Amino acid sequence: MTGVNDDVPGGRELLRVEGVTKSFPGVRALDGVDLSLRTGEVHVLLGENGAGKSTLIKMLSGAHRPDEGRILADCGADGGTNGAPGSGAQGLREVHIRSAQDAERLGIATIYQEFNLVPGLTVAENIFLGRQPRTALGLVDRKTMRARAAELLRRVRLDVSPSTPVSELGIARLQMVEIAKALSLEARVLIMDEPTAVLTSDEVETLFGIVRELRADGVGIIFITHHLDEIGALGDRVTVLRDGRSVDEVPASTDEEELIRLMVGRDISEQYPRTRPDAPGAPLLRVRGLTRHGVRSSKGSPARPAFEGIDFEVRAGEVVGLAGLVGAGRTEVARAIFGVDRYDAGTVEVGGTELARGDVRAAMRAGLGLVPEDRKGQGLVLDASLQDNLTLARLDRDTRRGLVDRGGQRREAAAVAGQLKVRMSGLGQSARTLSGGNQQKIVIGKWLLAETRLLILDEPTRGIDVGAKVEIYQLINELTAAGCAVLMISSDLPEILGMSDRVLVMAQGRLAGELPAAEATQDAVMELAVRSPKGAAPPDAGHTPSTNKNHPGQSAMEGSDD
Repeated sequence: MTGVNDDVPGGRELLRVEGVTKSFPGVRALDGVDLSLRTGEVHVLLGENGAGKSTLIKMLSGAHRPDEGRILADCGADGGTNGAPGSGAQGLREVHIRSAQDAERLGIATIYQEFNLVPGLTVAENIFLGRQPRTALGLVDRKTMRARAAELLRRVRLDVSPSTPVSELGIARLQMVEIAKALSLEARVLIMDEPTAVLTSDEVETLFGIVRELRADGVGIIFITHHLDEIGALGDRVTVLRDGRSVDEVPASTDEEELIRLMVGRDISEQYPRTRPDAPGAPLLRVRGLTRHGVRSSKGSPARPAFEGIDFEVRAGEVVGLAGLVGAGRTEVARAIFGVDRYDAGTVEVGGTELARGDVRAAMRAGLGLVPEDRKGQGLVLDASLQDNLTLARLDRDTRRGLVDRGGQRREAAAVAGQLKVRMSGLGQSARTLSGGNQQKIVIGKWLLAETRLLILDEPTRGIDVGAKVEIYQLINELTAAGCAVLMISSDLPEILGMSDRVLVMAQGRLAGELPAAEATQDAVMELAVRSPKGAAPPDAGHTPSTNKNHPGQSAMEGSDD
């Protein structure tokens, strides 16, 4: 891709990547990648986890530098090579992006999948961090900063005060703050890494509206997504990466089957390959009357319970899906079952034995495992090795007289990493350096090694490419075929319908109904999800944003609570 293609949408070229390579110890992350971007264009970057997408955008944003190849940018408007002022003439010049400040001067802004916000600061302070408006005396002009932030928040349709600490916001709202922060830079090139992964359908439509406005203003947008249905709705061109190489550039109208084939290098015949049992076995999990009271609002008005009167069971060989709208309480129930969060009434039984409340160790000993929705914050020790992460949940089993059997750990970890097809340079590699999909495999592998009988999966495929999704679905089949069971929470309703043997639907903290697989349709699930359970409080009564910094937002159908 060394020349300008006049047939592609958009105007003049803003950015071009030519033959870029990048290697890390034991891994060639990029191998001769080409990409171009024009004004008024949405260029979708597509590929499996580990294909090189994150490395490429970090290179464009100044976090990494290429080993070979070059990056060219249109520096005429307000930037120059090496971040120096431009001459005012339009046209591509080779640039060297050594820092985020260089990228900003070149008009490049990036919205990362992982938030880059400071919890202790307000929304306005985060939006203008390092770029605060100043008074004539050099002091921070907080009034002007709040006014500018308020305008940006209106632009992204986020009804939050600029003075709100970001620690009080859920995941979906944090994403919109990140978008407002990027818009404040008035960038000419905007890179969006999985921006819809945590948004509800309404919020996705709001985001798409913002993207279309930016495109109309001539902004060039690099858009990364694993939701293939978004490509045709928003994109103009698609560049597909595989194993660090740009394998093809195709129109956004290309059908999904072809896009999948380009991504994974093979045809995937069935997106949800669930093998359903002839008959489930004995109950592995029984939940009876599970209740957690709500918290009164600051004005003293009563709050609806986080969840109330939850009754269900999961049998050996089953996949039970848990669906619900924003704020339904699904993640709260899962965390309470596993002992992470408290509950005020009810019982949890595993294999007929009642578990003590709030005792994670007891849950693990009974054979429960939890893959949380926030894999980085709650599922991994990011700076520890893959071996240590994989064997963490069975450490007591690998310890004899105070000594850890490291050789045995290494053999077990290598076996499960091979089974899950983890892309890694070795077991000594830190979890932080893996792609999102491979990190998720490590979290799941940890519970496989712990010989878990019932696995709770909260958003198991969020931010994961279609090939890795199918691998996780096949693993679910293997678990249930071996007599284990899965309780699956997902924002992806087709995933719930495609992989569940039964679907439980929550509404306003209560179970609204249960549907067998044969009767579980999108319409049937949504009818239950929007139903007001008998005796329930109004939907928003006393609902306050989560302030748990380790758990900033709860899961919800097509998005996160808050």
